[in-house]
Amino acid sequence: MKRTIVTALAAASLLTLSACSQPAQDTPAEEQAAAAEGIEGTWKSDLASVQLEDEPNVYLIKDGQYVCSTCNPPLTTPADGKFHAVADRPYFDSMAVTVVDDRTVKFERKMGDRDVGSSTWQLSADGNTLNVEFVDKTAANPVTGKGSSTRVAAAPAGAHATSGSWKANPVSNLSDEALTFSYDLEGDTIRNRSGDGTSYEAKIGGPDAPVQGDPSGLMVAVTRPS
Repeated sequence: MKRTIVTALAAASLLTLSACSQPAQDTPAEEQAAAAEGIEGTWKSDLASVQLEDEPNVYLIKDGQYVCSTCNPPLTTPADGKFHAVADRPYFDSMAVTVVDDRTVKFERKMGDRDVGSSTWQLSADGNTLNVEFVDKTAANPVTGKGSSTRVAAAPAGAHATSGSWKANPVSNLSDEALTFSYDLEGDTIRNRSGDGTSYEAKIGGPDAPVQGDPSGLMVAVTRPS
């Protein structure tokens, strides 16, 4: 969940640039070059502009198991406070789910022996808001944040109170490491540096380039539509 939020914001950063004025196809080459160079500098994502998916997230904690049926792919793991291996996750390969009390659940994640982050769910007194605090240590510079979800379906009988269907609300707080990024353009080469410590250097119109500092093998391709 936490990495999804950060990744979505990274995508929003690119969309922010896409919304800037672009030269028309018949603009002189010199002006096109000047406009392209206009993306150079340091930028900060606007949290208020981020749009989240409408589909709710469905969680179930019951009979000692945690199930996320809407995760991609779906995820099931024991909720016993111990680390257990999980498959097909690009940023972690084991996790521990701890039921702290009847309204609180803590999640911890590792990649090998390395701690890559944690999150804590806290249910509101009325049971309709799920507040989340997280730290993402996937990259070199940790990202911290807070968010919440609104209940759209009740928890099944006998399940932990945080179970049910939840619609994510806009992220209320995210550290600058997740929001800031910079671009440098030299000829047909673009360089990106993000606040979390990841970076890439790619040829415009060239082959995919690796994102340095991202352990999942993430690649980037850059094109210039106009």
